[in-house]
Amino acid sequence: MKPRKISETVSWLGAVDWDRRLFDSLIPLPDGTSYNSYLVEGREKTVLIDTADPPMADVFLSRLENVARVDMIVSSHAEQDHSGLIPAVLERYPDAKVIVSAKAKGMLGDLLGIAAERFQVVADGETLDLGGRTLEFIYTPWVHWPETMVSYLREERILFSCDFFGSHIATNELFVTDEGRVLEAAKRYFAEIMMPFRTIIKKNLEKLAAYDIEMITPSHGQIYGRPDLILDAYSDWVLGKPKNLVALPYVSMHDSTRRMVESLVEALTSRGVTVEQFDLTVADIGKLAMSLVDAATIVLGTPTVLAGPHPLAAYAAFLANALRPRTRFLSVIGSYGWGGKAVDVLAGMIPNLKVELIEPVMAKGRPTADTLQAIDNLAESIAARHAELG
Repeated sequence: MKPRKISETVSWLGAVDWDRRLFDSLIPLPDGTSYNSYLVEGREKTVLIDTADPPMADVFLSRLENVARVDMIVSSHAEQDHSGLIPAVLERYPDAKVIVSAKAKGMLGDLLGIAAERFQVVADGETLDLGGRTLEFIYTPWVHWPETMVSYLREERILFSCDFFGSHIATNELFVTDEGRVLEAAKRYFAEIMMPFRTIIKKNLEKLAAYDIEMITPSHGQIYGRPDLILDAYSDWVLGKPKNLVALPYVSMHDSTRRMVESLVEALTSRGVTVEQFDLTVADIGKLAMSLVDAATIVLGTPTVLAGPHPLAAYAAFLANALRPRTRFLSVIGSYGWGGKAVDVLAGMIPNLKVELIEPVMAKGRPTADTLQAIDNLAESIAARHAELG
């Protein structure tokens, strides 16, 4: 396998994982993924930017077979799906140095056992002259680990962004062709990985605004020949207001909660509020995370199990708390048989969310006419608050 040229001096060396369906034993991958590495060749130095996940070693290393020289390996991010094959590359190119941010040096030593003398630490804004080509290193902490940095090839205005602006897509097309497909995959990626760090990402976006970027080459997914596509999307996801949308994850055991959910969806629809409903027994959690990117309101639907919420509803609350979306309002609907503290437990699970709790609706047994009226009142309250947000 050979490297694939993407510009005069830059080639793609990577591995497409068509069949992977779960990332970190946690994140669904409906479209597989790719691990992108890039070779930058100047007149005097050749630099490899990132590697690939160790299970793809055969594919990745085969692309290096015709590369006679690698002087430096840039590690943008210490996580093993990008750094894991650095030891194998160092074995093949014994004189190569590993270019890292200050925090990455210790992390890579811990994770991969790389000897301290193999590292070259670069400062934020430092440059590397390759001979006719200049790489600038830009610290971008918390996208999505503390040590992350991106690299900018000045002469060709290419941003090597690693996980920043990434998407999980397996394809043999290097560049974005189907923008709708890529935006959906990038939104899933942002929701699952980047959203908890929105505040810091805002600062990193402001930092990158000073650069003239003509191409973005992430380490997962396709290359952006039109960078504004993903830059505008991130600007919306990070800086924009939440949408007129209710995310409604629920679970129902004996149909009482399901009937309440159906009533709420109908009531919200009649008031012009968009709803995205998720049956937690079968839902794609990545789709729920994507909904949380935009939702102004989360309504959790749960029956009561052993005096508390159903475990799947508790997991949805845990997920929302971990992802820290820009949601403004929260409510709970559901049912109980003899008593319980489902609402109290769920409300206590979201300390990271700065939300207003709208009066929950809990039915004893199956929903009655009074219950359904309370559901209608809840819909009215949600619609009014969304209208206030504009």
